[in-house]
Amino acid sequence: MPINPPNLLSTARLQLRRPQAEYAPQVLHAYAQDSEVTRYLCWRPHQSLDDTLKAMEKRLQEWESGSEFPWFIFERSSDQLVGSITARMEGHRVNLGYVLSRSVWGQGYMTEAVVAVTSWAFSLPEIYRVWALCDVDNAASARVLEKVGMTREGTLRQFGVHPNISAKPRDCFSYAITRDEFVG
Repeated sequence: MPINPPNLLSTARLQLRRPQAEYAPQVLHAYAQDSEVTRYLCWRPHQSLDDTLKAMEKRLQEWESGSEFPWFIFERSSDQLVGSITARMEGHRVNLGYVLSRSVWGQGYMTEAVVAVTSWAFSLPEIYRVWALCDVDNAASARVLEKVGMTREGTLRQFGVHPNISAKPRDCFSYAITRDEFVG
């Protein structure tokens, strides 16, 4: 059965919006070209708006295909784009990935966004598990996952390639929460 995710998820401080091509300049400025923000990601910093436009086109295609649902994160008070979060559909599981502008690190925004997407995922009767990975050196991301109630299930050795650190696969922590554990 096709999944019809909401175009908008709202929290107390954030709006998570369906991708729009017009967001590309904001994405580039907010985080896509920042080598510190992209340090633990699986893609290199964007060098130009063209790089961001190509990535945006991919995001739009993923949404239309139903394989992944990315939302762009906006501060409600300023309407500023500050990050993105993606739900990758995997049968009875949802895998999360996210990125946040350095200008708003430490304000709890990503925790708020992860709770919103996890709540949406568990509203789907077929979803029983939400999970995410993070590089073993990415303490901030690990804290986000722990704050939302995810359990570190283990270390996946030489699992993720983070080209901004090394071409060699790196160890990643695997975190998850089940429908029965989630309190939202």
